[in-house]
Amino acid sequence: MSRSISKPGRLTLLGHSEARIPASPAEAQLETFPNPARRKFWIHFETSDFTSLCPVTGQADFAKIEIDYMPDKLCVESKSLKFYLASFRNERAFNEAIANRILDDFVRACAPGEAIVRTAFSARGGIALTVRAAFPDRAKSGQNGR
Repeated sequence: MSRSISKPGRLTLLGHSEARIPASPAEAQLETFPNPARRKFWIHFETSDFTSLCPVTGQADFAKIEIDYMPDKLCVESKSLKFYLASFRNERAFNEAIANRILDDFVRACAPGEAIVRTAFSARGGIALTVRAAFPDRAKSGQNGR
């Protein structure tokens, strides 16, 4: 996983219409900027426009992605998040792995106080799948995170 994380405040995608969607999440870059507030607050990102590929069949998986986080020193720039999520379109991975990878990459990029990634994948064979991954990992401290 050699994806690059931008230096805080150095935005390379915002305002550049020639920017291209990365071919994979490993090539994507989550850009950040300094948190403009002094108080604790939550940021919510949501998209219903997420696709990835089943690792076994190669068929497209469709999902609604929600990311909630309490920024510490850095905030994630939304256009870079859009490009990062779009980079999964040719990525073969199980739904559970995708949710956890998004959380890991997000935490690596901005070191939030708290973060929750919720991926709700569309039904296949009559069964829908939702994964909720949280940081910090409350399961390690005996809480179930519900």
